[in-house]
Amino acid sequence: MKALLPTWQDDKLVKFGEVGEPEPRPDQAVIAVEAFSVNRGEMFLLLRPREGLRPGKDVAGRVLAAAADGSGPAAGTRVVAHPPLGGWAERVAVATSALAELPDGVGSETAAALPLAGLTAIRLLRAAGSVAGKRILITGASGGVGHYFTELAYSSGAEITAVSATAERGTRLAELGAEVVHDVADARGPFDIVLESVGDASAPQALRKLVKRGTFIWFGQASRQPSTFSFFEFFPGPESGVIRHFHYADSDTPDGADLAALVRLVKTGRLHPEIGRIADWADASAVLTDLRERRIRGKAVLRIGA
Repeated sequence: MKALLPTWQDDKLVKFGEVGEPEPRPDQAVIAVEAFSVNRGEMFLLLRPREGLRPGKDVAGRVLAAAADGSGPAAGTRVVAHPPLGGWAERVAVATSALAELPDGVGSETAAALPLAGLTAIRLLRAAGSVAGKRILITGASGGVGHYFTELAYSSGAEITAVSATAERGTRLAELGAEVVHDVADARGPFDIVLESVGDASAPQALRKLVKRGTFIWFGQASRQPSTFSFFEFFPGPESGVIRHFHYADSDTPDGADLAALVRLVKTGRLHPEIGRIADWADASAVLTDLRERRIRGKAVLRIGA
């Protein structure tokens, strides 16, 4: 079958190749992929790909073959799924615990934009705890995670300040209820919760905006540059604050259950994925380049067989 594979070239990150058909475990369904979304993390992996890399974590399509153990949906069911890899292909095997059925009214392109960013956002909200009435700062907010988190947290009663590099990329965040600033230094704190995803100088600057005994959650490093903290930075404001690392995969809730929750939120009009680019998967290299250069706001979705 056809799949997108690394090229080991900076100017053209992926190419079409032939790979073997999925060989599912008993608890896995085989999905005929109709659409998949591209994440910045996958793009970074493609810049220095390891041998055998098969990218693709966010897919939507139809069940081609149901799981042999009887779990999960029947063949023909429309689903959204979160495989660990291999989703940029015509077919992929996915554990039934990592997929959710799609209702009428939620299309494959919309659904494909949900998994990684949506799972991260809903689990960040869970990690933050009760956010009603809380002041929250989120950095690097103009991507999919920032949009989803802002919409979910604002509707839960939080007051959100979002850091976006440009006014154009912050427009949607403002529409979702956030106060948008373009530099951490301009955020009017202090904040009960700080969500940091940029790294470099952004992290210590964001820490200084935290209230006493506040919570600082580190969930990414988009700049690819490390941050340095001084113990003494806690004393001017965030004394006794908590710094915690967050990774979306460290969850007690199965991916499928959280995907089903995200689908319900979309179906009921409480979550609105922003898709900045929809293209045929033959245009994947161009889309990846635009994603790397931050020319795409929100999610990028590629269609198979469009």
